[in-house]
Amino acid sequence: MGETLKLTDSESIEIVGSGAQGLEVEATYGPGGTAPPKHLHPAQDERFRVIEGKIRAVAGDEQRELEAGDELEIPRGVAHQMWNPYEGPARVSWITSPAGRTADWFRAVDALVRAARVGGVGGALSFGVLLDEYDDTFRLAVAPTPVVGVAVKALGFAGRLTGHGPDR
Repeated sequence: MGETLKLTDSESIEIVGSGAQGLEVEATYGPGGTAPPKHLHPAQDERFRVIEGKIRAVAGDEQRELEAGDELEIPRGVAHQMWNPYEGPARVSWITSPAGRTADWFRAVDALVRAARVGGVGGALSFGVLLDEYDDTFRLAVAPTPVVGVAVKALGFAGRLTGHGPDR
């Protein structure tokens, strides 16, 4: 099939297709996962469909448990999280539209995970570089946008200054 990319040690995606309708991926979530930071996509919508297993999703103020066959649409700008806290693995199909630089974002995250540069200060600096570079694609939603924006710019600057990033 397509290119497989790691998002964490227990989560990966396979790029299924990319075209006018967007980027389609199939994600595998290992069991016992924890919630990732809330994030949003400023210019893209996402549509998820659970293929097997169960996942937990938070979109805006709504939390849901999704099982095989369930779907969830997340409009651009809505803060969300998705993870698998359950005992068995889960597979999810999702489409991001428009695709934008989403595949490049996933490749950059994969490079950090495979280089084991995701923990500690070095990991924070490396992710700071990515968050700054891909601000049009992926934004943290953990505090008011202006506060996060300033913090990400500073972290990205410090990361570049100290030689961090996915290709360093």
